[in-house]
Amino acid sequence: MNFTSAVCLFVTVVLSVCAEKPHIIFIVADDLGWNDVGFRNPQMITPNLDRLAKAGVILNSSYVQPVCSPTRNCFMSGYFPYHTGLQDDIIDVNEAKHLPVNLTTIPQKLKQLGYDTHMVGKWHLGFCNWKYTPTERGFDSFLGYYSGAEGYFNHTRRGGRDEVGLDFRYNKTVNRDANRTCSTRVFMHRAIEIIQNHDNSKPLYLYLPFQSVHAPLEVPPKFENMNKNIENIRRRIYCGMVSMLDDAVGNITEALEEKGLMDNLLLVFTTDNGGPTYTASNNLPLRGAKNTLWEGGTKGAGFIYSKTLLKKTGYLNTGMMHAVDWYPTLVELAGGENADPNIDGVSQYDMLINGGPSKRNEFVYNIYDEREAAAIRYGDLKLMQGSPGDHNGWAPLPHLGIDEGVYEADNQVFPPFMLYNITADPTEHFDLSAKYPDVLDMMKKRLENWKKSRVPPQDPSPVPRANPKYYGGVWSPGWC
Repeated sequence: MNFTSAVCLFVTVVLSVCAEKPHIIFIVADDLGWNDVGFRNPQMITPNLDRLAKAGVILNSSYVQPVCSPTRNCFMSGYFPYHTGLQDDIIDVNEAKHLPVNLTTIPQKLKQLGYDTHMVGKWHLGFCNWKYTPTERGFDSFLGYYSGAEGYFNHTRRGGRDEVGLDFRYNKTVNRDANRTCSTRVFMHRAIEIIQNHDNSKPLYLYLPFQSVHAPLEVPPKFENMNKNIENIRRRIYCGMVSMLDDAVGNITEALEEKGLMDNLLLVFTTDNGGPTYTASNNLPLRGAKNTLWEGGTKGAGFIYSKTLLKKTGYLNTGMMHAVDWYPTLVELAGGENADPNIDGVSQYDMLINGGPSKRNEFVYNIYDEREAAAIRYGDLKLMQGSPGDHNGWAPLPHLGIDEGVYEADNQVFPPFMLYNITADPTEHFDLSAKYPDVLDMMKKRLENWKKSRVPPQDPSPVPRANPKYYGGVWSPGWC
């Protein structure tokens, strides 16, 4: 065999191996409530999500963080936020917090395994320096925004009193072309473009964290009008936003079919945290809301779908899983190995793909540093220390008359520790701490053991030089 023939054979083998690796589409809905999907609540208009969920595997015990930056930290790194300094709330638009650069992100890992990697949507893992932004953290391309929330149509974000700026990028370039176009449509079209232009001989990883359905409540009339029967205008708009997200997922999966990628693909759909019932979402029958340690803030609506990869489909999977597990699971799916011995995630490949048991029996909901509050899970048991948050009831709908983003905390007073059996009492009605003091002591010791590895939180102080007025009216890196 001559040299040219040998090279051609080598290239053919490499392409063949790459082609065997499954494509991965990882879709994140922002602030989606537990009961805001049609496969749980028939009042929701989500036919595409329902079809995929029912033909795939609905995840009934898949946990996320109480708010979005910490959860995205889990997706990207496989580490609990209290191990990366991101345990206390989100990364605000003028804070120098970020996903630590010493961590290998999931797109970086998948690139090592031969994947093309693309991101479309919301980053929210820090942008004060270019090295913290998506195209420096493993993505071949990025279309979206760096911060946590903005207008759906004008793509601008307010920070402090005099801090207002555009936050929309294509790779590192400011993108002004999407003005007056809803981000859900922009992201859908970009995802379809990536799919249509993809080289099918290579595996694709598309990370698609939508802006939907985070506040502000904005949606084109077409989708709001789909829910005319809902009297509460905020809830009506919110449900329209969910339906628009569903429509986008339907168009994206249609593009995947037309491109021939669906035959060897895993699609993941998950929320980043529980729904903010104080805005417009519905977490029933779970207790609590976004930014609380209750199940309503931390049990994420989600499912997986594949035409060919799943050995068991059409069922409700109750195995325990946490957001940190997606990293090692996807690496195993891609044929790689996790070399980091300190990672918090465990691969749930066998549970998700084969229908086997979960490899997880415990996890940390969160361990805060700014206040004495934490929660852990061990088997059926959940221990909470301190206040779980400000929204502690079972709320089906937003309260009438409350302006968007303005809400009253319920100011409940809680004992130092609370204990629940989540299997027997998933809606958290019965605190068992007084009834079982020995079990409580055991759980408290487990919590103290988890706390030993806590790292200090990153500095949340606002940075004045982050102001967009120094960057032509655009939120831009360069201030840390």
